[in-house]
Amino acid sequence: MSSKFKIYFKSILLPVLVGGVVGFIISPFIDYNSLQKPPLAPPSILFPIIWTVLYVLMGVSYGILKNNDIENDDIDRVYYLQLFFNALWPVAFFILKWRLFAAFWIVVLAILVIVMTGRFYRKNMAAGLLQIPYVFWTLFATYLNIGVYLLNR
Repeated sequence: MSSKFKIYFKSILLPVLVGGVVGFIISPFIDYNSLQKPPLAPPSILFPIIWTVLYVLMGVSYGILKNNDIENDDIDRVYYLQLFFNALWPVAFFILKWRLFAAFWIVVLAILVIVMTGRFYRKNMAAGLLQIPYVFWTLFATYLNIGVYLLNR
C-alpha cells in the first residue's frame, strides 16, 4: 500500500468513524420526525447520507494537506476542534435535548468550519473548495436548529 493511499485512508477514516460512532450512540434518542420543523427541513433519511459525504470530503481535504506536507499545528488545531464540536452537537441536541444550547454550539461549529475552510484554502485551493458544502450545510443546520428550538419550546 502506498504511503499516499495510507494518508488518505486514515484522513477519511477518522471523520467517518467519529460520525458513525456518534450516529450509533445518538440513534435511540433521535426525535427529528416528531419535532415541528422550519420550512425547507429535509426528510430524516437525508442526514446520514449528507453527513457521510461531508465526512469523506473533510477527510479528503485533510489528506490533501497531509500528502503535500502543508498542514501545520494551526490547521490541526482548528480541524480537530471543529471535529470535536461536530461530534458533540448531536449529543446536546438529541440526547440531552438542549436545543438552545445546541444552537449556540452549532454557531461556534459554523465559525470553526469557516475558519478551517479558509486555512485549508490558503494552503491548497482544492482542499478549501472541498469544504464549501460543509460550510453551507453547517449554516443550514444552524437555521434548522434555531427553527426547531423556536417551534418546539
